Amino acid sequence: MKKIALSMMTAGALFFATEKMNAQVEDVEEIETEVEVEVEQDEFASVDVMALPQTVKDAVLTDYNGAVASEAWVKTKGEMKVYKLKLDVEGETEKVYIDQDGKWLKEDDTEESEK
Repeated sequence: MKKIALSMMTAGALFFATEKMNAQVEDVEEIETEVEVEVEQDEFASVDVMALPQTVKDAVLTDYNGAVASEAWVKTKGEMKVYKLKLDVEGETEKVYIDQDGKWLKEDDTEESEK
């Protein structure tokens, strides 16, 4: 009789112990989200002078006769690209701004294109 009582108490203890363990388990839902990030370039990135568009090269040859572009940078804003060029003009260095279509810009124009 003691064995039956002891067996029933053990079974009851196991029953209650497993119920408490199940109560502590929480359902966790995994939520997947996709985030689209449009990266806009805020700063000029270095670009090879030889990789400049032909319209930019032609504008330099036309308007700065004898000038050599020693360095070039590009900034992309939407579909518009603005190039910053370091030109060596008759021994002097100038920094000029030009868009992808070969139109010369002032430095103020490059900031306005960002807005």
